[in-house]
Amino acid sequence: MTYKETLTFIATCLTISLEESNKAYIKQKLVSKDIDWDSVVKVSTAHYVFPALYCNLKRVAFLQFLPDELVNYMQHITDLNRDRNIQIIAQAKELNTLLLANNITPVFFKGTGNLLAGIYEDIAERMVGDIDFIFSEQDYPKAIKVICNFNYSKVDTEEYYLPPQKHYRRLQKENSIAAVEIHKEILIENYAKEFNYTYVKKDCQVVDGVTVLSYANKLNISILANQINDKGYYYKAMALRNAYDVFLLSKKTNANLAVHSIQKLSTHLNCFLAACYQFFNNVSSLEYTSNKEVTSYLKRLNSQYQYPKITKFRHQIIKSYFFIELRCQIINRAITTKGYLFLLYKRLTSKEWRQEKWHQIVGN
Repeated sequence: MTYKETLTFIATCLTISLEESNKAYIKQKLVSKDIDWDSVVKVSTAHYVFPALYCNLKRVAFLQFLPDELVNYMQHITDLNRDRNIQIIAQAKELNTLLLANNITPVFFKGTGNLLAGIYEDIAERMVGDIDFIFSEQDYPKAIKVICNFNYSKVDTEEYYLPPQKHYRRLQKENSIAAVEIHKEILIENYAKEFNYTYVKKDCQVVDGVTVLSYANKLNISILANQINDKGYYYKAMALRNAYDVFLLSKKTNANLAVHSIQKLSTHLNCFLAACYQFFNNVSSLEYTSNKEVTSYLKRLNSQYQYPKITKFRHQIIKSYFFIELRCQIINRAITTKGYLFLLYKRLTSKEWRQEKWHQIVGN
């Protein structure tokens, strides 16, 4: 199996609990025994959908077609992830109770927000990193103070740390499973005005006392986190964890309407939706608006699997461009933001930071 064939197989497997035609197609593939399971494990793990793959195969009784050793391994990893998510949900609800008691309403989003909203049949399906929530401009500094007073401390304590623009420094608490990101913005600086707290707050929903995004905005942030924050629109790389969330949310809201609800970001959103439609084998709930931007996007997306060496070179150019852009932004902030120049000076004169960068350059 080529990388693209493996990716498409995994993506289609993620739909078989809800799509009968895909279920029949995957059964035929499994019966043929023409599956490179080593590649499937490697790719699904890299895309953070390994537990979701297991859960979908289990729900339709397809585990019988897999090697016993692989099934046991998948079950073990999924059980570990379920236990982790149980703890994450408990931690998020504890934080929610704490903040509400201080007249602060957090809006949970991304993976934790989806867990709290119950979009997964089995909470083990979603692999989650941090607990992300966003606050109003007025509540943002209050939330930081309240959470820090609740024995949360900075994950990164280096003096040369430069604060990100989207959220406060990651916080952690002893004996708590996940780090916390207190957001003032959802997207990176250039796009923050288009999709922010003010935009999402107007149609948030409350689920069991916890505030989360509407289904449409859940779908949009699942795409934008990849397309904009992770530069996926430029790399033209598929991200199955984000795509799987989009697929599930397309069963709860009209995906095509959702991606066109933010006019200035509709191209980024619609292109990713088109990629989801392709990789998930033409699922009707993922239907998109076809136009020249989408055609160009899909052409480049598919060509990168045919020409991996050219793709690697192109990605390196893109990476270098954004590296330079980030450094320019840092210099600009040092000039325009109070206190930032001092932090930059601390970084540049730090022996630890210089050693860290040197190791990154030489590959050690």
